[in-house]
Amino acid sequence: MIIRRKKHYNYFEKFVELVNISCKCAEILNDTLTNFDPKTLGQKVDEIHKIEHSGDLAKHELMARLATEFIAPIEREDIVNLSQQIDDLTDAIEDVLIKIHIFNVTALKPEVLKFTKLIIKSCKALKGVLEEFPNYKRSTKLNAKIVEVNNLEEEGDKLYYNTIHNLYTSSKDPVELLVWTEIFDLLEKCCDACEMTADTVESIVMKNS
Repeated sequence: MIIRRKKHYNYFEKFVELVNISCKCAEILNDTLTNFDPKTLGQKVDEIHKIEHSGDLAKHELMARLATEFIAPIEREDIVNLSQQIDDLTDAIEDVLIKIHIFNVTALKPEVLKFTKLIIKSCKALKGVLEEFPNYKRSTKLNAKIVEVNNLEEEGDKLYYNTIHNLYTSSKDPVELLVWTEIFDLLEKCCDACEMTADTVESIVMKNS
């Protein structure tokens, strides 16, 4: 009788797969807003939602596997938390496009593209963290990669502060202020989500070192 061994499930590879979905959503967001056309925005929302949904399915697959796994490479709680934070990042990126569509925005503020490019950089930097994560016990690069994400989040904080200050000094229209405050809040939240995920990786490493 042939005994088939259960195929090894690589959680670290799954984390990278999940963040690749975040990166793809960031690219769609940036491309859509760089070539902004309000008439096609609904179609772009559908496009980004399909990508986001593929992330949901990948996360559900991870959770289902974890529920049946006898031994995991790191604590189950950490796997759940980290996968959820990457999923939250993808959701945050999608939410920007959804809100721009809901608010029927017809012209963009120039700072928007500064944010979307920063979000792409942050997602790529986070991907670098997660690619290095499996080697955390002997890695000499992981800490620097985490710091890179933190630095990009600080850049996002400064951009957010200056953008909101300029918004409220240049406009007195309450609707415009409401709409753009919410949109810029969501853009900054994407950078925050990258940092939170990188900080979670750092916390896991500290617990397991």
